[in-house]
Amino acid sequence: MDKGKEKTEASEADSGQERDLGEEDFDQFIRKFSTYEAFQLERIKFPINVIVPDDEHEGMAPMEETIGRYEWELLDLTYDSTYLTRTYDQYYQGVRYRRDTAVVEIRGINNGIYADYYFTLIDEKWYLVTLYEASF
Repeated sequence: MDKGKEKTEASEADSGQERDLGEEDFDQFIRKFSTYEAFQLERIKFPINVIVPDDEHEGMAPMEETIGRYEWELLDLTYDSTYLTRTYDQYYQGVRYRRDTAVVEIRGINNGIYADYYFTLIDEKWYLVTLYEASF
């Protein structure tokens, strides 16, 4: 059997099992989260505590900040492999999973981009609960 086909069939089987359990598929969630502003706003636990660089501090030391619903800017976590080869702001993106947690990790290629977005499964639905942005 072709490895690509085997992986696709395994993925379809896994996602079918998740649907039977009622748990939301993370990949489908992240596409919808990145596309629809109203959906994104529903799926963030506001006010959200975040860690971001302090622009006022000379070394841009990280500081904790709280962001409310009306201060939030739409976040796009869709990823295309061409982001690795583009001229500026190259980065790669991966997802680490635990039982009820997913962390979207964004790492720049020699450019200072560094961010982690933490999602938690609550009542079988994914929610953004915090983020760590250390890009400079």
